[in-house]
Amino acid sequence: MNFFKMKTTWSNAELIPLKLCIASAYILLGGYFHSFFGNYYIPLIILFGITVIWSVYLWISKMKSDNKS
Repeated sequence: MNFFKMKTTWSNAELIPLKLCIASAYILLGGYFHSFFGNYYIPLIILFGITVIWSVYLWISKMKSDNKS
């Protein structure tokens, strides 16, 4: 089974966790180089972790539901 060849559609509401995940990763990377975000490492890591798990769960459940039909 090749995951790169499977296609699925996402609604705007389902893309919110993925966008939060990507945004928090970029802020973490930017925070590594700038001291302004240094105080926010722990909340950003928590936000990144939650949104990664959420996005992967949505993706896997969507792939399973698309394969059943």
